[in-house]
Amino acid sequence: MIDTQFLHDVAGYVNGRIAKVVLNSMVEITSFTVKEAPDRTVILQYIIPVADVSLVELIELKDASDNLITSNEVEIPITSDTLVLQTVEVKEVMT
Repeated sequence: MIDTQFLHDVAGYVNGRIAKVVLNSMVEITSFTVKEAPDRTVILQYIIPVADVSLVELIELKDASDNLITSNEVEIPITSDTLVLQTVEVKEVMT
């Protein structure tokens, strides 16, 4: 079993690494409404401007050097500026 404090520390590390959201491999978002790591979850809240994208099919989180942290295929139609809440949970998985 992994210590709870260690999982919290890993979430803090991940939060510190995330520098931007990249949509559809083209649109970069670097401004967050919320970016925090309480407990073992990274919470990101950001706005997707309708002027930049009409359909989100890929959401990537990247660091400042453009290294990939996470990647998620999605299908999100954007019909107006859209506030997105995205979470990354750090947890132990027993196999």
